[in-house]
Amino acid sequence: MTVPKLALSDNSEAALAKTKADVIVIGTVQGSDGLELAAGTDAVDAALGGTTADTLRDLGASGKAEEVVKLPTMGKLPAKVVFAVGLGKRDSDGAITQEQVRRAAGAAARALSGTTRALTTLSAVDLQGAVEGTVLGAYTFTQYKSAPGDGPVATVDVAAPESGTTKEHKAALKAATAIAESVLIARDLINTPPNDLFPASFADRAKKLADAGGLEIEVLDEKALKRKGFGGILGVGTGSSRLPRLVRVTYRGAKAKKKIALVGKGITFDTGGISIKPAANMDNMTSDMSGAAAVLASVVLAAKLKYPLEVTATIPLAENMPSATAYRPGDVLTMYGGKTVEVLNTDAEGRLVLADAMVRAAEDEPDYLIETSTLTGAQIVALGNRTAGVMGSDEFRDRVAGIARATGEGGWAMPLPEELRGELDSRLADLANVTGSRWGGMLAAGVFLREFVAENLPWVHIDIAGPSYNTSGPWGYTGKGGTGVPVRTIAAVLADIADNG
Repeated sequence: MTVPKLALSDNSEAALAKTKADVIVIGTVQGSDGLELAAGTDAVDAALGGTTADTLRDLGASGKAEEVVKLPTMGKLPAKVVFAVGLGKRDSDGAITQEQVRRAAGAAARALSGTTRALTTLSAVDLQGAVEGTVLGAYTFTQYKSAPGDGPVATVDVAAPESGTTKEHKAALKAATAIAESVLIARDLINTPPNDLFPASFADRAKKLADAGGLEIEVLDEKALKRKGFGGILGVGTGSSRLPRLVRVTYRGAKAKKKIALVGKGITFDTGGISIKPAANMDNMTSDMSGAAAVLASVVLAAKLKYPLEVTATIPLAENMPSATAYRPGDVLTMYGGKTVEVLNTDAEGRLVLADAMVRAAEDEPDYLIETSTLTGAQIVALGNRTAGVMGSDEFRDRVAGIARATGEGGWAMPLPEELRGELDSRLADLANVTGSRWGGMLAAGVFLREFVAENLPWVHIDIAGPSYNTSGPWGYTGKGGTGVPVRTIAAVLADIADNG
């Protein structure tokens, strides 16, 4: 993981005259009468003779979202080039949102690949959005390339929102950088190929992160899982020669106000098992541990930001493979805690490992439980590739969905219809792992998980099947591959709980 070096900078004309940046990034807005310059561009515009907007219009720039237009400074500034990046249209209140800044900063960071040093004034519009967008947009995963090409921009000077810098600005820069770097931890895990990232190696990487952050960690191997009765994790994971693990990482904040359980699905590769998937696009199933990556990164972040909370990430890890030892359709598994599940489809494996993990997480008596997973293709059918489905306790569900949208990661509250519970009835066991219907698959999976939530525990399930992995071209601050969703949502939820309970 290579991250640009970030530092606060003054945004005055005097400071610009001495900048060491090769490129200066400014924001443009798509106004009703054409392109407008965004906040923070006054000093740059003055140095260029006050004609920046007119020149950009002459070049065909409109200020539309993520548009990047290059403007030579003709020796009027030490930097040779200005990158004018579009923020798009103002919202109904006439404001530019943090997410607009984040996406613009990401687009600029991608365009800055190979640059030694840049100065961004997007931070004058929103400091957090500019920093997060810059770090996330600059991200590339080149570990397996023999010729990785140009690296990300090496150093970015972040213009302070006002003249001079303050302790508040420095604190905001530090926090935003920590959040973005935690997203990159998740992205690195997701993008690591499954021959190198499997249950035991994931556990090893979790231990390194935990040790570096001074966190507690517990790892259960297949023998401990059998001894303790984790039937779901074992059922899914024993079809592979690379046997399952359960990892628990705990951060105990000083004067912790609340206790939070995080649970993330960690299927390091999913063939579908005996109910094997089609070959087309199966390679994308390297991302089926995105939930595990997100909750691991989130507990590390909680420690970095010193949230006054106790946070434990419970991470079930398995590889779902077809073999002579694989579980079968028709098997009955005894889950951790004693409930039994008839397996009707071995490709509905995520809910089985999550059920074990959620029951174990509830034994800590948390105040809230947040679970996230690449659980169902039905999420993509219902909500597309960028909007997570959010289910769970009504009040907490709505709170988390609202926070997800505010962070720019996206989330939509979905119901858990009572009539779907009857479709999970089994002739052999307490319940089946799928219904007999093709309809409402995302909701049915949530109803299944609800069976393993402790009574009166506020909980939420975030289905990130689409948002966790970008199979199309880069956009905003999101490149191809793992996205790190919903690390920023979880961070914002933890901050909200710390502040409001």
